[in-house]
Amino acid sequence: MLGRPDAAAPPARHTEEASTLSTTFRDLGILPETAEALEAVGITSPFPIQEMTLPVALAGTDVIGQAKTGTGKTLGFGLPLLESVTVPADVELGRAKPEELSDAPQALVVVPTRELCQQVTNDLLTAGKVRNVRVVPIYGGRAYEPQVEALNKGVDVVVGTPGRLLDLAGQKKLRLSQIRALVLDEADEMLDLGFLPDVEKIIEMLPTRRQTMLFSATMPGQVISLARRYMSQPTHISATSPDDEGQTVANTTQHVFRAHSMDKPEMVARILQAEGRALAMVFCRTKRTAADVAEQLTRRGFAAGAVHGDLGQGAREQALRAFRNGKVDVLVCTDVAARGIDVDNVTHVINYQTPEDEKTYLHRIGRTGRAGASGTAVTLVDWDDIPRWQLINKALELDFNDPEETYSTSPHLYEALSIPKEAKGVLPRADRTRAGLAAEEIEDLGETGGGGRARAKSAGSGGSGPSAERARPARKPRERRRTRGALRTDSPAEQAAATAEGSSVATEAGEDTAAPRKPRRRRRTRSGAPAAASEAPATKETEAAGEGETRKPRRRRTRSRAAATRSAEQPASES
Repeated sequence: MLGRPDAAAPPARHTEEASTLSTTFRDLGILPETAEALEAVGITSPFPIQEMTLPVALAGTDVIGQAKTGTGKTLGFGLPLLESVTVPADVELGRAKPEELSDAPQALVVVPTRELCQQVTNDLLTAGKVRNVRVVPIYGGRAYEPQVEALNKGVDVVVGTPGRLLDLAGQKKLRLSQIRALVLDEADEMLDLGFLPDVEKIIEMLPTRRQTMLFSATMPGQVISLARRYMSQPTHISATSPDDEGQTVANTTQHVFRAHSMDKPEMVARILQAEGRALAMVFCRTKRTAADVAEQLTRRGFAAGAVHGDLGQGAREQALRAFRNGKVDVLVCTDVAARGIDVDNVTHVINYQTPEDEKTYLHRIGRTGRAGASGTAVTLVDWDDIPRWQLINKALELDFNDPEETYSTSPHLYEALSIPKEAKGVLPRADRTRAGLAAEEIEDLGETGGGGRARAKSAGSGGSGPSAERARPARKPRERRRTRGALRTDSPAEQAAATAEGSSVATEAGEDTAAPRKPRRRRRTRSGAPAAASEAPATKETEAAGEGETRKPRRRRTRSRAAATRSAEQPASES
């Protein structure tokens, strides 16, 4: 239960069961232009969270909205946000005065991930199309210049991630002094990613008099504390459905199987051939696993793309565009895509690896069964992950505490997921109708950081976008030099030619010509063999004397020989 800033009294709490979708957005009091824009894309009736939030939020009250993922929270805060800004169309219709217009942002939406930033921006642009509301996304991984240029041209609503927002605001490129409405979307995810301190810094830059709306699927303690500090008497709205008692969406059918890690690629390949399967998402815990699974599915004939943290932003957006456009029908991703991806006709979600906790599980399977549609969620649990899964199962009050041991050839797998009996681990060539990831062009975003290598990798073997690696000039091999102990293998004729060539070059350069320098004589060490000394070249002294015989090496006295000499001389002296 949330309270006022002084925690003296709790806010009003609306927890209702959704009624039939008989009302329309026009009945809820939104502007006719906004309703017209929604009707143009086939959106006429609100969902429970929208129907309950709009009357409160349109009145300017602070709102805390809590609903399950995939139930329409974006329009729940997006429509009041669009109504709070003043655009030229309002002045033309007499709803506002010309002096109320501004090129500075009037509304701000803070989101945790880049993918969610794009999704919210697209929804707001759709709803504000008739009024021509200017919405600009601000997030990392892209070049600064286009974003700064868009802000300088004028903007009404800014949607951004905390890091880039704070960066541009610190550089005085983003003005926050005229913000009238603030939305914190997926606040629990921002807490998990460690963005809450950045969010607090952004809030402190905003005007005190504003409307604040906080939307999330779950409400951890730190999010409640944030609401108490920065919201004024918020109304807590929690939307449920009569046939949806648990934390998961009722129209999503869930299956949990105990599977061996080496058999998972084969199982996934057969699950993806289930009857009625349209678009599918495969979730992995690690970036390496996501890249490997996407590669294996591609080799098996599926049109697959990958979205994970090792890819540059251009490659991530390329895969998402290909997925939305139908060129790719399997998207393999990490939990970076568990929020913010709202794609129509996603019928299957496969948890290739067990999620970290129950919140991650809810957001993963929330990519299907959205907006009233039905979906299928399949979770493959390793033997080592059974304890982790049992904790998730207990927290969500599911009925899969002991998953059934399953393999790619198990009859109950085929029966539960409606997989044709003739399906194998490779997609038949007749069914390979998708264009694939290579058909979607990769956009050069002028990415910051080391995204070039990842972008080139994302293009696959046939990648030929502007982000491909630039061809480097061939490096000249380093010339190997002779060491002192190396033997010269050139013939005498070659050595003479080289000497003559060196002397001619020196003469042309105006230098004195001189005889080639003789190699330095190697000195004999104590451990050297007498044969080595006898084979040594003649010294200067013998050459000057004209003698043909070599110099006799000097004998060295050792301690033992000196002692023997003294002992032999001592009796003679005594006598």
